[in-house]
Amino acid sequence: MKNGWLLKQARPRAVAAGTLLALSLALPPALAQSAAPISAADTAKNELFHRILDIREQSRFVPDKALAQLLKLAPEVGTEAPYTQAELLTQISAARMRLGQNEEALAAAEQVISYGKTLRDNVIIAKGMLAKVYVLFAQADVKAAHRLAFESEKLALATSNLALRTQATVTAGQTYAEQGNFPDALVKLQAAVDMSRQVNDDPAMLPAALNALTTLYTQMKEYDKASATLDELLTESEKLKSPGRMAIAKNTEYGLAIDSGQPKRALRALLQSLDLERKLGAERMIGVTLVNLADSYLKEHDYARAAQYAAESLRSTLLTGDKSTEGTARVNLGQAYLGLGRIAEGKKSYEAGMARYEQENNKPDLQSALREYGESLERAGDLAGAVSAYHRERALSNELFEAQRQKSVLELQEKYETEKKQRQIELLSRENQVKGAEIDNRRLQQRVWWLLALVFALASIVVGLLYRKVRHANAQLEVKNMELKAQSTLDPLTALYNRRHFQDFMRSMNLQGDQRDQHEKRRAQHGDDIVGALFLLDVDHFKHINDTYGHAAGDVVLKMIAENLRVALRETDMIVRWGGEEFLAFLPAIPRHGIDEIARRILVGISSQTIRYQEHDISVNVSVGFAPYPLVPADAPLPWERAVNLVDMALYLAKAHGRNRAYGVRGFNNFQHTSMEAIEQDLEGAWRAGFVDLSVVFGGERVEPPSEHSNVVPLKRVLQEPGH
Repeated sequence: MKNGWLLKQARPRAVAAGTLLALSLALPPALAQSAAPISAADTAKNELFHRILDIREQSRFVPDKALAQLLKLAPEVGTEAPYTQAELLTQISAARMRLGQNEEALAAAEQVISYGKTLRDNVIIAKGMLAKVYVLFAQADVKAAHRLAFESEKLALATSNLALRTQATVTAGQTYAEQGNFPDALVKLQAAVDMSRQVNDDPAMLPAALNALTTLYTQMKEYDKASATLDELLTESEKLKSPGRMAIAKNTEYGLAIDSGQPKRALRALLQSLDLERKLGAERMIGVTLVNLADSYLKEHDYARAAQYAAESLRSTLLTGDKSTEGTARVNLGQAYLGLGRIAEGKKSYEAGMARYEQENNKPDLQSALREYGESLERAGDLAGAVSAYHRERALSNELFEAQRQKSVLELQEKYETEKKQRQIELLSRENQVKGAEIDNRRLQQRVWWLLALVFALASIVVGLLYRKVRHANAQLEVKNMELKAQSTLDPLTALYNRRHFQDFMRSMNLQGDQRDQHEKRRAQHGDDIVGALFLLDVDHFKHINDTYGHAAGDVVLKMIAENLRVALRETDMIVRWGGEEFLAFLPAIPRHGIDEIARRILVGISSQTIRYQEHDISVNVSVGFAPYPLVPADAPLPWERAVNLVDMALYLAKAHGRNRAYGVRGFNNFQHTSMEAIEQDLEGAWRAGFVDLSVVFGGERVEPPSEHSNVVPLKRVLQEPGH
């Protein structure tokens, strides 16, 4: 896993704490150019002010030494000009933030804002607000940081301080990028680059703006534009004769190279950056670069070197107290140990790293780490550990998916309510117009009787038109209600039913009749030959598709699977998008002997498809868990929730034992010697002990089922057959 905004991110996402925190490393302070001519002249003569500006460059790379020098200057500033005092506090805030002293950094930023308000000086206020933005991001208070970033930009743009305006515009542009609003981000950052070319008193402003624009082009996958901007960034950084600035540029080059598929260039840029950082003694930057070096070697499966750099990064982060980078270093070290076969050490290090993500509530990184954890354990042969990791990742994925779905529904509801209120306002306005017309008619009736007929006719026409418009508005309202109902029932990407609809459907079945009664009624009508069935399937290596071809390709894959399920199943069967890349199918009535054949049809139907996307051919497999419904371990059928959970466990057995296959729960034996809780805790163990009957269906050539005299499929023998 990679770490940090300047070094590009491990996967496409908006990582608040990394981005604008790194921006504070790249951007220079803007107080050197005053809003008032008199103050600027006084500042230029102030030797202490220029000493502070000399320290600011050191602060970006060696903040501990810079902070000591800044605190030593504090007693001398009390009688200095306002901009000198404000600049000292701003630099103290930045240095403390880089050292992880966020509470003290926030207090210093607030002091700058308060000082500016006392002087009614918008330059100082905006500068303090920007300092506060960076600290809020370091504290992972994303919403507050985004809101304040836009407020500070608005205030800064109202001043004549060009350097401050450039800094605020870059910050706003990066904020838009973190929100996923790339068009507005691009407009802001291009404007910031243009402004920075006009800044004459701070040569570091142009490289800072170019650095932000290069990163945005990389996020947008506009690699040609990113490369052209990077060339100018490297040229301008070279002019500064600053090893630290060149190290920042090299880290940005690494981000572009790793995303555009140039691993050798990425590794070369990292090693150059590491050399520069070590010469500077920039320990926090060294820790991040070492993390990315470890990640590069993990991708090459060079686990020995990956372990070496991850261990060095861990030692570096423990020295600097950089907890976020420490978490990533532990994850990388754990992955390297697992690759080397040191399973116990690897699991311990991996779990320690993920614990840090949990402390930071960094759920996207935690989800990705859990998925990589499961894959690493699977390669290492720890199948039980892999299944556990996959379960944890799936639970977190469902949580994030449900949160996103609820957000979409709320946004749609809010839009609908706004339109409804607007229609009500228009109707009231029209009603008022009608009432006004009626009053005018009465007055005209008293004055001129011969105009009465004409006025009455006009009024009738107006009322008729209004009535037609009201009917039209009501018809539109009905359409919107139907659209809202569809949105709450269907998944917007695949047009399949969503999880909520399936849950409501199953609850309604329980309300219409007890499962036991339904089961007995079906047996009376058809015997044991006709049953219901549940199928749960998950896309194999879906993260690899997203990482390699982008999320748009992942969406195409999900649509293809949805279409294949519609072809493979009947119109009466309920097909549901269960989670991110997980689908569920409920078949109300099929022959019991045909369940395995349906599983085979699903596997073969999907694996036989090849998707053409941007001149790439993408092949997709799925893993499936299935069972008849209802499942009856003893006398009472299982509730549908526990049946789905058992099918989910069968799915994870398919994942752990090779993928592109289906595991089905056929029934139960000797149930008096076990319990449902024991089976749910370890399905494979219950299978091997003879308490559960399972069937295995492969996605390739068909494999004959085991003998009817044994309910235990010999997994190792089957899995070692050629072609599987």
